[in-house]
Amino acid sequence: MEYIKKALPNVSVMSQEIKDTVSRVISDVEREGVAAVRRYSEKFDGWNPASFRLSQREIERSIAGVDADTRRPIDFSITQVKKFAQAQRDTLTNFELETLPGVTLGQKQIPVGAVGSYIPGGRYPIMAAAAMTIGVPKVAGVKRIVACAPIQRGTQGINPAQLYGMVQSGADEIFTIGGAQAMAAMAFGIEDAPPLEAVDMIVGAGNAFVAEAKRQLFGVVGIDLLAGPTEICILADESADPEFIAADLLAQAEHGTNSQSILITTSRAIAEATLHEIERQLKILPTADAASQSWNELGEVILVADDEEMLKVSDQIASEHLEVQTRDPRWYLERLTNYGSLFLGHNATVVYGDKGIGTNHVLPTIRAARYTGGLWVGKFIKTVTWQDATPAGNLQIAPYAVAMADREGMAGHAASARLRIKD
Repeated sequence: MEYIKKALPNVSVMSQEIKDTVSRVISDVEREGVAAVRRYSEKFDGWNPASFRLSQREIERSIAGVDADTRRPIDFSITQVKKFAQAQRDTLTNFELETLPGVTLGQKQIPVGAVGSYIPGGRYPIMAAAAMTIGVPKVAGVKRIVACAPIQRGTQGINPAQLYGMVQSGADEIFTIGGAQAMAAMAFGIEDAPPLEAVDMIVGAGNAFVAEAKRQLFGVVGIDLLAGPTEICILADESADPEFIAADLLAQAEHGTNSQSILITTSRAIAEATLHEIERQLKILPTADAASQSWNELGEVILVADDEEMLKVSDQIASEHLEVQTRDPRWYLERLTNYGSLFLGHNATVVYGDKGIGTNHVLPTIRAARYTGGLWVGKFIKTVTWQDATPAGNLQIAPYAVAMADREGMAGHAASARLRIKD
């Protein structure tokens, strides 16, 4: 393995200042409720409305200005994401099985009761975000979905296109709250007018403060996953097109100055041509301010000997987004194990996953793909179990339970099981 280009040492560790700030916000919101939310909303966003919850009239007035050309791709994205989520939902089934005479065990799928979805503002108003974190739990059967989003910079409200996406995806309540205070408000609830009742789970991407809030609130509520800055890795052989590779690397690099972009290739010619192509495209890319810093500091080009080594290095990196631009992408589909979402062939760009091909774009980062997948409909469903035993079933189970409890010294357990035999 040879580094044609290597990233600078990674110093993007969550600062103690961010941790302390988020801890203070969460503690204050838990103790003071809406008063703390108002204080931090005013401090960080310059926003302190009479009510944080948008009324139906406010929603209709805002989205009325969203033109058909903007609505069309949002609607397409929601449709595709919900279609794939429904296919996933159909794989989750209830069942019951008589494992012994008189002993029946079962599995049941129960949706989470209430979910809070954070829709990020940030550098770009991501229009597909609502489909991923509102549309998917709606397919799962979640009865109440609360959406929170910060106001758009320089305005007095949520970006209208994002708001349209929230409505069309199925949000039941929408609040103009951003940052860590939004996550805490959804986790604990606030007595606003009307109130925001606490949810059972919070999901969605955001900045470092939002990510840290999710980490600190985990346990109080469930979360989707802990996601850092976006990542892309591309596997390429000599059949790949350097122009495509460069465009896809820079598309993710433009997310922010801390986005990781990696090319792993078996071809030195492809590596060198891609580097030249990146320089060419950066000169004409309107978002080069972010993309160039991200690429210069965190971009990597790795030359490997063959497909087997490319496979090994890729699984070690465990990237959030993994593109395979080789002669036989399906060879990799059968063998790769660590990635958030996989894009096969030169036509399957990560951009499609970001904007709504159907798979979810909330994915594991920072090598978390070694042990978890991304957000999916099953994340919003509790797979629970149940048991039923007849008198005949007692005779099948109780003697073993008694024997085990006696040897453990758990007298109460043994007595409980013995009663079933006596009865």
